Amino acid sequence: MTSVQRNYRQPPGPSRPVALGIDAESLATLQALQAEYGDMVSMTKPNGRLAYFINDASEVRRILTRRHSRYRKGPGFERVKMLLGNGLIVSDGDTWRRSRRMIQPAFSRQNIHRLMRVMVACTDRRAVRWAELAASKEPCNITAETSDFALELILISIFSGDYETRIMIGGENPFAFLSRDSTRDLSVVMKVRQLRELLTGIIEERRANDSGGQFDFLTMYMQAVDKNGQPFTEKELLDELMTLIVAGFETSANTLNWVWYLIAKHPEVEAKLIAEAREHLPGVDALNSDALMAMRYTQQVLEEALRLYPPVWLYTRRSHEDDELEHFDVPPETDIYLSPFILHRTERYWPNAEQFDPERFLLTEKPKGDRPFFPFSLGPRRCVGEYFSFLEMKIHLGLLLPRFRLQLIDAAQPELELGINLRAAKDILMQATER
Repeated sequence: MTSVQRNYRQPPGPSRPVALGIDAESLATLQALQAEYGDMVSMTKPNGRLAYFINDASEVRRILTRRHSRYRKGPGFERVKMLLGNGLIVSDGDTWRRSRRMIQPAFSRQNIHRLMRVMVACTDRRAVRWAELAASKEPCNITAETSDFALELILISIFSGDYETRIMIGGENPFAFLSRDSTRDLSVVMKVRQLRELLTGIIEERRANDSGGQFDFLTMYMQAVDKNGQPFTEKELLDELMTLIVAGFETSANTLNWVWYLIAKHPEVEAKLIAEAREHLPGVDALNSDALMAMRYTQQVLEEALRLYPPVWLYTRRSHEDDELEHFDVPPETDIYLSPFILHRTERYWPNAEQFDPERFLLTEKPKGDRPFFPFSLGPRRCVGEYFSFLEMKIHLGLLLPRFRLQLIDAAQPELELGINLRAAKDILMQATER
């Protein structure tokens, strides 16, 4: 436990113990604490440990960037570790640094660009399905559609031909429960263990057949070595693959779910997106990285959706040595709570914060990196797949929006499900029509 000495400067906070988890009640608690005490709050948890809630943008940036080495992963990652093992999301210290260096080359822009054809093919399959839904006038469950799109895309990007021959045997995707069941409880953990057996078989077959001709994330992960020339162990490889599968689809799926909802509520935004897509993507033959980079307004819409609905709404850290913020001290073993959801909706950083306004992300003289905006985290632990995610979402929107109009069946504001990831509590249903 944290031993708090009198000479430590602490932020203001309640005298009563405060219980925090990763749930809706914790969000309400943090919002109430911010309203009462401001953007720096200290509290004692029921187990006696000192905790800080930090909503000051400069201090958040300092902790995640310049002072990141003084912090490790905090409370709440136990369930993630049960699900994914000790992969990049949950590992710390030397283990994390080694894995990050080994994985980073796989996510070079050159490699990601080689996967654009997979992004287009997965988007085309959505178009076929949406045309059928439009013709039959059946509702389009956009929450399921974006999950299926993103899950199929990341699986093909990892396994290429093995997706059809080893994973989709019988026509059923054994990974589908990941997009349908958000509980992440013990039953899900048991299903994930069965998936690891499937992955082990694919890896063993790759090694036996020396399938070096395939280009996918599995090949790149299997070929990765550390500074001593050592590859991942089998357990490390499985941990990193499961991490890539889950993290690789959830962020894009959830963001696209919210984007389609927001577009349906704002026809003026929809019109600008369609015009931009038609200008830069007049056909699949024109699709390249330069065209996608030129889709600046689409980027703004994606960033504004991520501001309002960050995929990970709460980050936690735990100090392992003394640290000093601008006005306060952080004793060792202090739990730190950082919430993109709250920071992104704080009025002094984002005027009219509850309003959906992509124009707020216009390029300005202020460096982009200085914005109080961290849906993919910041610093060395910033999401390695961020560029991959933006590229797939631009292709998805750029090819589907000019062809389909999606209208909300229920215009009510969706309630939030606040677990490890921020989701819509209920699936969002829409009616698709061809333009």
